[in-house]
Amino acid sequence: MIHEIATCLWFDKNAKEAADFYKSTFSGFEPISENPMAVNYRLLGRRFMHLNGGPGYPINPSISFFINLEEENEIRETWEKLTKNGTVLMDLNSYPWSPLYGWCADQFGVNWQIMKNHESHEKLAPNLMFNGANNGQASEAIDFYTSLFPNSKILFKALYEKGEYDTEGNVKYSQFTLNGKPFHLMESSMDHQHNFNEGVSMMVTVDTQEEIDQLWDNLVEGGAPGRCGWLKDKYGVSWQIVPSILGKLMTNPETAPKATFAFLQMSKFVIADLENAVK
Repeated sequence: MIHEIATCLWFDKNAKEAADFYKSTFSGFEPISENPMAVNYRLLGRRFMHLNGGPGYPINPSISFFINLEEENEIRETWEKLTKNGTVLMDLNSYPWSPLYGWCADQFGVNWQIMKNHESHEKLAPNLMFNGANNGQASEAIDFYTSLFPNSKILFKALYEKGEYDTEGNVKYSQFTLNGKPFHLMESSMDHQHNFNEGVSMMVTVDTQEEIDQLWDNLVEGGAPGRCGWLKDKYGVSWQIVPSILGKLMTNPETAPKATFAFLQMSKFVIADLENAVK
């Protein structure tokens, strides 16, 4: 079984501080668990993990998060909190696609696109921006991702037309689901000076080795394997393919040390090796 696709945000010693900030900023925050290494919670129905990974992977605008709100007062209050000690990329204003919209990076570098009554009616969804070396590959990527996961489909895809702001045929805006969870993807021929990195990764938990192999082998093709279940796909997007048994092993004081030692040696997770390590 493929479980919910979660989002992992990489922090340098301030994962809990960031989680506390989002708890005070958004009404839909539900804590799950925390330890010195990671904080887990749900935000507006979507699962997040904050990882205290250390320096090296600052979060950038290549992956942002659409927040769809209905009340203008809530939008303005949320915007004020997110932009305090943050950076405004697009002013909160009226635009052709929304009566009230703004794009900002908060004090931790996480990017948010806040809008009123967006047509998707989803409260929260990640948005991937394809630019630079990825320009021209957005449609291919959407087809690729939706082919890998069950319960996935393309909901909407608008392309730039001749004479519009960007290259004809580029993806202006898209919506799709992966294993039932909404995602957005956009494309730009402009050089935005940022590309995908480990600062934001998609974390997929599965039950079987067959599922690990299927997802890992397809996602890593043309990309690069990492350590401890991490990989980069051919577009540079980071993924973590994790067996569900790992959570049980890591929360058991008797098995956690041996399981930790075992998975630190791995690239792709091998469930049998984890199980043998804790015997």
